[in-house]
Amino acid sequence: MKLPVQTWFDRATSRARDWPLDRLRADKGRTRVSVVLPALDEEPTVGGVVRMVRRLADDTGLVDEVVVMDSGSTDGTARAAEAAGAVVHHRDDVLPELGSRPGKGEVLWKSLAVTTGDVVVFVDADLVDPQPQLVTGLIGPLLADPSVELVKGCYDRPLKGAGGSSGGRVTELVARPLLGRFFPELAGVVQPLAGEYAGRRRLLEAVPFSGGYGVEIAMLIDTLRLRGLGAIAQVDLGRRTHSHQDTAALGRMAAQITHVVHERALGATGSTTAVTQFARDGYGHYAPVTHVMDLAERPPMITVDGYAHRVAKVS
Repeated sequence: MKLPVQTWFDRATSRARDWPLDRLRADKGRTRVSVVLPALDEEPTVGGVVRMVRRLADDTGLVDEVVVMDSGSTDGTARAAEAAGAVVHHRDDVLPELGSRPGKGEVLWKSLAVTTGDVVVFVDADLVDPQPQLVTGLIGPLLADPSVELVKGCYDRPLKGAGGSSGGRVTELVARPLLGRFFPELAGVVQPLAGEYAGRRRLLEAVPFSGGYGVEIAMLIDTLRLRGLGAIAQVDLGRRTHSHQDTAALGRMAAQITHVVHERALGATGSTTAVTQFARDGYGHYAPVTHVMDLAERPPMITVDGYAHRVAKVS
């Protein structure tokens, strides 16, 4: 007898090649698709990702707009994105009356206020070899099945010098064990922290957006609670090549993810978390360095004054 995880996995998992362009075009109809790239100091790579999406839009008509959300870059990220054909919004210019916060979750949340898609695809801006299936695979289940509301990407993530598919260290060491303990229904999700995923606007505007790196796993858990496991699907996108962070940065990421899961599973309170790490000082001795991270959540966008009116006006 199959375990529930295996049953969901078999039903909800597809491959990018299962969604050929002809089928996608037939299923798209009048559905608008927005592709959003959150970016912070990604000048070397953001242009290549935007050009890939723009080619897909021009050649197939499957993408209606390409938006880069600048999270406070100090390099030429915005210029590179605009030159490649994206519309660029700086986080400080979107909903300025609500202020701005650092972190990925903030710009993903604000992207809902400046995009028009019925389906929104999120793609990280640090990809080295971006391929169209990162978009076409993710929109496939959403265009084909109205009951699907969130599609997560999964892929091999090669880590230079480690062999095999050794990327995703926080996923395997932190995220998946936590989900297995507290939300076992989600144990079949291969990449719960994947930066490539897509959702229906009606879902994305109904869930809060966690600050920092907890945004993806929070959205997954909140979708389970709000819509049920049947609303979640995943697509094998093949291989994803991108930059990797050092161990200290991964430790801070792990702390944020742990905070978000415990908050949802155990009712833990507080919008900040702190992690103390150790580095050599100028004398060769270890010195503690404490990082305090603000993980305050943004509320569901549908509750923001003026948002519902703006969406109705656009549609």
